[in-house]
Amino acid sequence: MASALNHLQLESSLKQQGPGCLYLVVGEEDLLRDAALSVLTQAVLGVEGDAFNYEQFYGDEASGVDIRNSIAVVPVFAARRLVVVKAAEKLNARESEPLLQCVNNPVESTTVVFVSSKMDGRLKFSQALARSAIVVDCSPLRDAQLPAWISREAERVGLRLEEAAAQLLQEVCSASLYSVRRELEKLASYVPSDRAVTAADVYQLRGMEPGASVFDLALAIAEGRQGRALSILARNLEAGEAPLRILGSLAWQYRRIWKVKDALAQGGREGEAARSLRMDPGKVRAFLSQFSESHLVLAIRLFLDADGRLKGGSGARPKMILERVLLTLCEESARKRIHAAPSSQTSTKRSGTRTVSNVRTIKSRTVR
Repeated sequence: MASALNHLQLESSLKQQGPGCLYLVVGEEDLLRDAALSVLTQAVLGVEGDAFNYEQFYGDEASGVDIRNSIAVVPVFAARRLVVVKAAEKLNARESEPLLQCVNNPVESTTVVFVSSKMDGRLKFSQALARSAIVVDCSPLRDAQLPAWISREAERVGLRLEEAAAQLLQEVCSASLYSVRRELEKLASYVPSDRAVTAADVYQLRGMEPGASVFDLALAIAEGRQGRALSILARNLEAGEAPLRILGSLAWQYRRIWKVKDALAQGGREGEAARSLRMDPGKVRAFLSQFSESHLVLAIRLFLDADGRLKGGSGARPKMILERVLLTLCEESARKRIHAAPSSQTSTKRSGTRTVSNVRTIKSRTVR
């Protein structure tokens, strides 16, 4: 691999060294991919842009020969050309074969940018690209990175966020940075500039009632409350939330729960877990105990299946797909709670007015 940068390092690299010949902008976060491409475009073509020296292709439409020929074109009254290939993961082995020469021996006067959510590492083309290109990592931000990103975006649109508002934005928009940006832009036009944004502002603009967040949905599932879970789902759908966005947010919350459980099992502190989950430290272990490992495994499997159905245009309605996921998880939680309930182990023997219990007192070890 020639070089690897994250989305924050790219702009600095371009200012210091100028644009290179070959880039792979890859990762599942579409906002970061678009931002990286915008920075590269401006670095190569300038702020005004240059239609004469720009060409864009899509991997599922263009032929490899056409892309190769465009890369070889000489710039018109400029130092460089820019050729962008979006959805590069859709270039099959046959169409990517003509591009191997361009990847292994880049054209000095052309900057080529391949953009993809995820490349197939089995293809010779993908392997060559990984070795030769400057890779810009646009993976989803980690939980620890989101607060700083939200703070920067809020400052960009002239907002001051109360801590509760920032946390709520992180929670309800976790599946997509674009959704966070849209909410911040709406808040900027709604909240007066002389005061900070509150959690109530976020709730009001999203059309979502308090108690209908992804945290509340996960809690309802853990408690086996089917009616509550379906009600939260319905309110979010009625507020205009996309089914895939709801599913992504719930999957994000479950991944966070799994990470926190694992961290505690490895000796992590409850205070750190509480900050990650944004809840009272005294309630963390009780909350996490409701999510067994088998429940988490089942949930991830159901999320993957539902994601495929929603993206694949399943004949079933999106709401029904999500309801099936919630009902299955609620039933699993209810079954676990019934089995975990203390059984009637205290049979008593009456002798006159005395009651004698046959239950022995067992000292249990404290699990740390």
